[in-house]
Amino acid sequence: MLTIPNEKPGQSPANRSLERGINLLRAFRPGSELLGNSELAERTGLSKSTVSRLTQTLVGAGMLQLDTARRAYRLAPAVLSLAHAMRAGSRLLAVAAPRMRALAESRRVNVGLAAPDRDEMVYLESIRYARRVALRHVVSGQRVPMELTSLGRAYLAVAPEPRTRALMRLFKSRRGSTWSGVARAIDAARVSVERDGFCAASWQPEVVALAVPLVVDDAIYVMNLSLSTVEPVEQIADQFSACLLALVREVQRELDVRFPSDG
Repeated sequence: MLTIPNEKPGQSPANRSLERGINLLRAFRPGSELLGNSELAERTGLSKSTVSRLTQTLVGAGMLQLDTARRAYRLAPAVLSLAHAMRAGSRLLAVAAPRMRALAESRRVNVGLAAPDRDEMVYLESIRYARRVALRHVVSGQRVPMELTSLGRAYLAVAPEPRTRALMRLFKSRRGSTWSGVARAIDAARVSVERDGFCAASWQPEVVALAVPLVVDDAIYVMNLSLSTVEPVEQIADQFSACLLALVREVQRELDVRFPSDG
């Protein structure tokens, strides 16, 4: 997760409190469903007194629940309703999901759609239909590292330059001695997207993924295709890049037809 940005000059206290409250909600991840004030302070960089004040407000707003026995907090059901509203109201998902499923079933692969959130990619949809059983099961809402994955590298290939530079500085600071190899892979992915329209990565053993950026309503999304295989990345790219690129073009055309821009 990116560190909390410096407060902007002229930013009101109310805006700062809202931003800090959102950062507290971001601290909850699978495997850490219950967090106390000390853990929240450590994860967000906020003082314990600030965290205590914000958690009380979030409990009152129905965004957190207090477990009194453990003196810790969990996300409240209202958070799930926000996610449901986002998915139900997404024009992109309405168009893309059935086409993603058709490709996944016809080619027996996994097809996903993700968006950037700070220094990670978040799956909006993940349709799993791979030919080989994989230990890792990806679901909607799951996060993956931006700098290591085809999803993230496809995003970095088309993201605004100032944002890319800031992210690259963050990746360099946390990757240490492995950074030079990661940086080369990100640069290669950028070249691949510019030249071929997609990039490929294999950041987990025997899993290969291809990814294509998709710009919708001035927001950048990324669609990917993955499968568990021992075949080399280049061979998978030869087999599946065309159908993934065709899927993205079809989704873009349908969006343009069904939701033409006001301009």
